[in-house]
Amino acid sequence: MQEIEAKFYISDLSKVQQNLTALGAHLLEPRILEINLRFDTPENKFLQERRVLRLRKDREAHLTYKDDARLDNGAQVRREIEFDVSDYDSARQFLEVLGYKVVVIYEKYRTVYEMDGTEIMLDELPFGNFCEIEGKDVNILQKVAQALGLNWQNSIPISYLALFDSLQNRKSLKVDHLTFQAFEGLTISAADLEVIPADQP
Repeated sequence: MQEIEAKFYISDLSKVQQNLTALGAHLLEPRILEINLRFDTPENKFLQERRVLRLRKDREAHLTYKDDARLDNGAQVRREIEFDVSDYDSARQFLEVLGYKVVVIYEKYRTVYEMDGTEIMLDELPFGNFCEIEGKDVNILQKVAQALGLNWQNSIPISYLALFDSLQNRKSLKVDHLTFQAFEGLTISAADLEVIPADQP
């Protein structure tokens, strides 16, 4: 139940996908829209303690808990407990009845590949494209990143929602959720996010 992953901002996601195909990576999950609900207590205790309670809907529904992450040479390491739930709407009602509230909704299109014992996620978010690599140890993640032509030094040590929160503060964005509809008409650059594309020299 330990998650070890590295995240990268990508300027050309199609090129990374071409590299994956050329390297013989196996497509695990074709591109699909994910809808994520982040829950917290009325006092925002999870946010304060950097913990995560999330309900996700893609082809199925999944309930996830994550501890606060620690950094290990550019990768995020934390305990993760995740399991499938049979009914997304009932799971949301269940959490709300227990006193949890939805604090943010975020969306992304995700495509998942498998290569060398790792999962590579190609993520399209309202504010940019990213690649996440998840595996059993940091060394394996670094090797896969190198094979894909990604600069490990440009890995992003925070979550998508932390990037969103930082972006909101810097740009004074009047959006409450990280959804495609909320970002319609907005153009967000790597500089706006204060990240460096990992797929550029």
